[in-house]
Amino acid sequence: MTPGFSLRVPPFFSRLEASRNVLFAGAGGGFDVYAALPLALALHAQGARVHFANLSFTYLGGTDAQFVAPHLARVTPQTTGEPRYCPERSLARWLERAGLEPCVWAFEKVGVVPLRAAYAALVERLQPDALVLVDGGTDLLMTGDEAGLGTPEEDMTSLAAVRPLPVPVKLAACIGFGVDAYHGVCHAHFLENVAALEREGGFLGSFSVPRASAEGQAFLDAVDRANLEHLQRPSIVNNSIAAAVRGQFGDQHFTPRTAGSELFINPLMAQYWTFELEAVAARVRYLDALGETQSVFDVSRRIEVYRHGVEARPHRLIPH
Repeated sequence: MTPGFSLRVPPFFSRLEASRNVLFAGAGGGFDVYAALPLALALHAQGARVHFANLSFTYLGGTDAQFVAPHLARVTPQTTGEPRYCPERSLARWLERAGLEPCVWAFEKVGVVPLRAAYAALVERLQPDALVLVDGGTDLLMTGDEAGLGTPEEDMTSLAAVRPLPVPVKLAACIGFGVDAYHGVCHAHFLENVAALEREGGFLGSFSVPRASAEGQAFLDAVDRANLEHLQRPSIVNNSIAAAVRGQFGDQHFTPRTAGSELFINPLMAQYWTFELEAVAARVRYLDALGETQSVFDVSRRIEVYRHGVEARPHRLIPH
């Protein structure tokens, strides 16, 4: 047994036990930062200061958010502009109501080089002793040879950007098992990758967000309030996770955006899968090829080139 780890305390929280200033960042953009909320609230309840950041899908230039470095803006409840879509502002408003620091740091959607510089500026400003990269979904764990990678551009840009940052503890977490099937992710391959990380010592355990927990209730409230501010574009991922937290099951729909598709809401969607960030990054076969990219279009091209030259694992079903 690894010293310090116990069944009573998930290894993920053991790794963060001494951390008092933690930055939680949404890996895949959009509403991914919401997927960090239960973890952050659990640490905040233990006395840690928590910060939130996100790779933004919002046109930040259309807001009055304060840019504190190139491609890095501070979004608050008072930020104006882009009224139809701004998850960072919605979360900042929820944080203010909850009595937490009402700020979400938003990164513009750029390539690895400028995003890494923006992250470095934020780390210099906040001086976190831990960083947790959170993916709403599971495509953060796709290494490159799977049957489908989901939507890897944003996740891998974030992973490559934070990998070399001088932060003492860097972890990764996924929540929303099954939701990426819509984008072609083979979840048997996800489980195979988790097993490999376990063998390599990079898997830090899995645990659910119970509906009756304070963190579960807070997450549900935050998602509900975000829905009210994004009537035309509610988060499919976070609403799926919320439905799972509430105990819903099967083909449950909450937005016309999923019409015509079959959803499989299930208890595993409410479960975190947690990892050492370096272990996750080391297994992505093309990550080094993204290191000099300047734009998300460069990232897409590099991934496409890699995929053309690799033999993908055949898609397989989880036995049933």
